[in-house]
Amino acid sequence: MVFKVIFLCVMCYIGAFVDAIAGGGGLITLPSYFIAGIDTNFALGTNKFASSSGTLMSTYTFAKKGYIDKELMKRLLPFTLIGAVLGAQTVSILDPNILRPIIVFLLIAVGLYTYFAKDIGLVYNYKGFNKNNLIAGCLLALGLGFYDGFFGPGTGSFIIFGLIKLYGFDFTHASGNAKAMNLMSNVASLVVFAINGNIMYLMGVPIALSMMLGGKMGSNTALKKGSKFIKPIYIIMAFAAAIKVVLDVVLK
Repeated sequence: MVFKVIFLCVMCYIGAFVDAIAGGGGLITLPSYFIAGIDTNFALGTNKFASSSGTLMSTYTFAKKGYIDKELMKRLLPFTLIGAVLGAQTVSILDPNILRPIIVFLLIAVGLYTYFAKDIGLVYNYKGFNKNNLIAGCLLALGLGFYDGFFGPGTGSFIIFGLIKLYGFDFTHASGNAKAMNLMSNVASLVVFAINGNIMYLMGVPIALSMMLGGKMGSNTALKKGSKFIKPIYIIMAFAAAIKVVLDVVLK
């Protein structure tokens, strides 16, 4: 048990560090629970509990440094929460696997577009929000909140890309605001897992502490290194998420 916790603390620290920079930390953390032999439901619940702590810390760090637009988030976050609740409820009605081909295509498209569009996300061009981009942002928040509650892989990549295209954020600001939106969507899932008793708190608390440290270190690194550092990691994580979705089907 002790060795499992130590292993998970190390791997989840790495996952939180990467997630704070460019999203996609779940590609590292969740498989680690399976390697440690944790049952699927408890792995999902405990991972959500611990990762939410890491996301909370990275969100706080970005906000403290002024990289989260609080006025914009006040308007978008309620839609993220509503979408996540609807998505979590829809899982019991529809099979999430129907989304796999679409998600693989979109993740690859986002990764390729970001790679070839050399200037995307490197310059901060945010001019504030207006009626049109606010409506679009609310729809983005609702849709990606729903997706996160319903299926999940690549959510961070989609949010960051959407914020850059809609509002002209650079990668640093987009990552900060994406953390806030991710945190809100995580709340809905976390409540469901807690109600169903799928969280191993004795194991989850030390892992959560390690992820809080990873989230803080990762966000500090992102803020220090800037968008040019974040962009290649973002591209790698987008492609990694696409590969994971494909492997989940192949290895079933």
